Amino acid sequence: MGIARSTYYDRPKRRADDTAIAETMFAIGDEFESCGYRRVGAVLRQQGIVVNHKTIRRLIREYDLHPKTGRRFVATTDSNEHEGDVHSTIA
Repeated sequence: MGIARSTYYDRPKRRADDTAIAETMFAIGDEFESCGYRRVGAVLRQQGIVVNHKTIRRLIREYDLHPKTGRRFVATTDSNEHEGDVHSTIA
């Protein structure tokens, strides 16, 4: 036929500018207090911006967009529990 194979395939869309993506990610970070790269990627996809997860992690690192990390463990035991205990002292 004389036609190159590449004519049958879609060309990739133009890659968005990193600064524009970072600004959008900053807005997402303001909306969600503690969100990681997965939630940021999901919100970007909902907005129609398809970005690789490695790019998202790189932009978070470069633009210092680290989210607040939630506290995973809450201590519920009183560490001074045995101080006033009669049985803990040796007579």
